[in-house]
Amino acid sequence: MEIIKNHRHFIVCKPDGYLSQFISNQTKRTNKKMLGELYNFPKNTMAIGRLDEDSEGLLFLTTDGKTSQLIRSNKIEKEYYAQVDGIITGDAINQLSKGVEIGFDGKKYITKPCKTFKIEKLPTLPIRRKKIRDDRHGPTSWVSITLTEGKFRQVRKMTSAVGFPTLRLIRFRIGDVELNSMKAGDVIEVPNFNIS
Repeated sequence: MEIIKNHRHFIVCKPDGYLSQFISNQTKRTNKKMLGELYNFPKNTMAIGRLDEDSEGLLFLTTDGKTSQLIRSNKIEKEYYAQVDGIITGDAINQLSKGVEIGFDGKKYITKPCKTFKIEKLPTLPIRRKKIRDDRHGPTSWVSITLTEGKFRQVRKMTSAVGFPTLRLIRFRIGDVELNSMKAGDVIEVPNFNIS
C-alpha cells in the first residue's frame, strides 16, 4: 500500500525515556524528553500510535492525518519484542496467542488472537540509555508479539497477565518496515510509507 501526498513522513527509532509527543502536558515533571529534541520536525507533525516513555523502537511520524488513521487501523501489523522476567513457557505463549484478559478503561478486555513466539536469537537491538537489570536478579527471556490492535500499554498488560512481566519493550516492525540497523534517536525522512 503506497501513500503519496504533499506531506512529510518520518521513521524514528524512539529511545527509552522520551514521550511520543512534542509538547509537555505535565505540570509536576517538566523535565520530560520530547520527540522534538531528536529532529527539527515540521509544524503539525504527529506520532502515529504512541510508545510509552519506557518503550523503544519504531515510531512513524507524519503531517497527514489520513496516513495516521490508516497505519493505526487493524489492517497494519505491529510487532513488539518484549524482554520478560523469567523464562517464558510454551503455555504462556499459547495463552498470549489466543488472547488474555487485561484491564482497559476500567473494564475487562480480552485481547484479540495474535502471533506470538519465543525469540531464541535476538537481532542487534538499539542500545538502551538505562540498563534494565543484571543476571543476579534472575533469568529473562524474549518474546515476539504481533498485534493488529493497540490498547494502552497492551503488551505490558498481556505479559503480566500470563505471569511474565515486561522489563523492556521494543516495537520492532510496523507493516513490513523493520527497525533493522537503526540506532536509538535515529530519524529518517521518507517520501511515503510503503507498507503492507
